[in-house]
Amino acid sequence: MKNIIIYDTTLRDGNQSEDVNFSIEDKIRIALKLDTLGIAYIEGGWPGASPVDTAFFKEIASHDLKYARIAAFGATHHPSGEASTDRNLLALLASNAPTLTIFGKCAEAHVREALRVTPQRYLEVVHDSVACLRQAGREVLFDAEHFFDGYADNPGFSMAVLKKALEAGADTLVLCDTNGGTLPKDITPVVKQLRKELPSAKLGIHTHNDCDLAVATSLAAVEAGAVMVQGTVNGVGERCGNANLCSIISVLELKNGKACHCLPEGCLPSLQSVSNYVAEIANMAPFSRQPFVGRSAFAHKGGVHVSAVNRSANLYEHISPESVGNVQRVLLTELAGRSNIVAMGRRFGFHLDKEEPVVKGLLAELKEKSSCGYDYAAAEASVELLLLRKLGRRGVRDFFKLIRFRVLESKHNNNATPLSEATVTLEVEGAVEHTAAFGDGPVNALDSALRKALYGFYPHLKQMRLVDFKVRVLTATDNYKGTGSLVRVLIESADQNHKWVTVGVSCNIIEASWQALSDSVTYKLYKDENANRMKKHAD
Repeated sequence: MKNIIIYDTTLRDGNQSEDVNFSIEDKIRIALKLDTLGIAYIEGGWPGASPVDTAFFKEIASHDLKYARIAAFGATHHPSGEASTDRNLLALLASNAPTLTIFGKCAEAHVREALRVTPQRYLEVVHDSVACLRQAGREVLFDAEHFFDGYADNPGFSMAVLKKALEAGADTLVLCDTNGGTLPKDITPVVKQLRKELPSAKLGIHTHNDCDLAVATSLAAVEAGAVMVQGTVNGVGERCGNANLCSIISVLELKNGKACHCLPEGCLPSLQSVSNYVAEIANMAPFSRQPFVGRSAFAHKGGVHVSAVNRSANLYEHISPESVGNVQRVLLTELAGRSNIVAMGRRFGFHLDKEEPVVKGLLAELKEKSSCGYDYAAAEASVELLLLRKLGRRGVRDFFKLIRFRVLESKHNNNATPLSEATVTLEVEGAVEHTAAFGDGPVNALDSALRKALYGFYPHLKQMRLVDFKVRVLTATDNYKGTGSLVRVLIESADQNHKWVTVGVSCNIIEASWQALSDSVTYKLYKDENANRMKKHAD
């Protein structure tokens, strides 16, 4: 079995993405999460480059990591000075990180034009920088920046840089496709050639995604002999990002039989949770169509597909979703067939037959609602409530009934802030509740009034929070067009354990919002009541 070393640079290279900015707390939390996944190396940042990066190494030292080795990142010493007095190298040593990674130019054009030194002088810089860190007793990785572009222009110089780093004691030579423009077919022969010319060297690969090929080029390098892969969780990084470790890890672990291994035994099923965790900390919406770990990676919409996976999941799934912590999802949309209903019912404990009248009736209702704009593929909580009510699932009840609501908007002059006020009258557990609330906008006011009416009966609703609110104008029809068009509202809510999405559709945005809000609250109450019932039964 071939062991591939995973080197994560989310905290450094990933943090260079234009929409990512990690705090020291963010970095520590992500590092600890990566350690649970079994990542071998976690690059924490560039000590001395920012207070956050410098503080990270001091803080992480107080945590006991089970699997990961912390790496600090920096550059070769400035050509005008010496390695022993270089501020950058001294900061690396002061970080006390056990592994130090420095990058050096491997393209002659960069040395002459960017650094403005001779190739011979730069070879001395590389040698002395690596030697300085090795003499301090640290593991040293040399990131060969612009290696593939430099090798294509002048292979002699690029090879000379690698040899100098190796001669000075570099433990791993990491070949970088810094501009992200090298194709897999060009990676393979170069890595194979290096294996011949530098047989004692341990080779790594670090690629960028400017051609949407960073995963492919990384895997090509592994196939040719590289034993370390550098990348980031979810592929975040500068420009188009870095190689996506979620895909690379999954392919190495699951697509090579037992030929490759890169995580400790039993860690792979936590991959999706790590992916979502990093996205949450980075304040980025998870990419639903991301391979392996995306929410849609194992989602089935068409009736023909669902009918097949009901018989055998591998007919339309290339791996078991559970192997990476994901789940199979059957969607109920206008494209659904009766097999979708049967599969969804099975999730909730109902063993249905496609010929049952309730299945046919529910399918007809779903298709009609979908044609009106209800996006049940995105709003699975609303689907679950609809299905369970139709099938008479115990626990799905009317926790509250709307008697009336009213929303008032007022604005006194052009410069004044609009005032939003909502009143709600509900029947709750046999009592009539009438409440009012102000809000930042009509939907917020309506939400506040609804919660105010329910908190006395269901105090655990205080755990629930709004995560996302989306409004989309649907395609105009003869009856609904212009400012009177139908709108679809999707509300994502969460508590301390789960997230869920509900939907509402109307030509009145307040009514559509009410539909989604009331479904969201009902779903929370149903789930909590059902969980309590199961707990009592277990006791």
